[in-house]
Amino acid sequence: MKDGPDIARVAALIGDPARANILGSLMSGKALTVTELAAEAGVTIQTASSHLAKLESGSLVKPRKEGRHKYFTLNGSSASKVIESLMGFAAGNGQLRTRTGPRDAALRKARVCYNHLAGEAGIRMYDSLLQQRLLHLDDGGLNLSRKGHAFAHGLGIDIGELSLGRTALCRECLDWSERKSHLAGSLGRALFDTLQQRGIFKCDKSSRAVHFGLRGPQAFEKLFPLKAP
Repeated sequence: MKDGPDIARVAALIGDPARANILGSLMSGKALTVTELAAEAGVTIQTASSHLAKLESGSLVKPRKEGRHKYFTLNGSSASKVIESLMGFAAGNGQLRTRTGPRDAALRKARVCYNHLAGEAGIRMYDSLLQQRLLHLDDGGLNLSRKGHAFAHGLGIDIGELSLGRTALCRECLDWSERKSHLAGSLGRALFDTLQQRGIFKCDKSSRAVHFGLRGPQAFEKLFPLKAP
C-alpha cells in the first residue's frame, strides 16, 4: 500500500456527474436543501441524499439544521478551492458544457465564487487594487499595502478583525471563465459583502450571477478605476 493522501477517493467523489453538479451549485455560497440540490443535479431526492451522504463522509460538504429544515454547504474554503481549481483546469483545457441564453453572459460578467466576486467584475476589481497599489505581489504572496489598509478602513472594513481569523486575508483565486486572478480570502469576502450592503450589486437567488443596480456600474468603477495598459 502506498503512503500519503488518498487523492483517488476524493477524485472519485467529485468525478460523479451528479455530485459534481451538487458541488458546483454550492459554489454560490448559499446553503441549499436536498430538494434544491436534487433539482440542480437532475436526480431524485433519494439519490441526492445518497450523494450528499458520500460527500459529507469525504468532508466536501457539511449539513446545517435550521428548525425543521436541513441545509448543505461546502465544507469551508478548502473545499471551495478544490472545486474552483478544477473548474479553472477544465475550462483551460476546453472542457466546457454548452450553455445558451442570457444567464451565461451574466455569469461571465459577475458571479459569486463561494463568498467573493468573480467574473469580469471580479477581475477588474483585482486588477484595480493592484494598479492602485492597494495590493501588492511579492515573494511572500499577495498582501495588503498600507494604502490598502486605509482604503479598507474607508469602506468600514476592520482589517484587524479579519486578520484574527484562520482564513488568509488576501488570496488569488483563478477565475474559470476569464483564466485570470480575482481576489479571495477574508478581504475578498469583506469587499463582496460591503458592495452588496451599499446596493452596488445584488445576488441572483436562482443562480450564481451577480447583478448591478442602476447606478451600480458607476459606483463600482469609481471605487475600482482601471487605466488601460
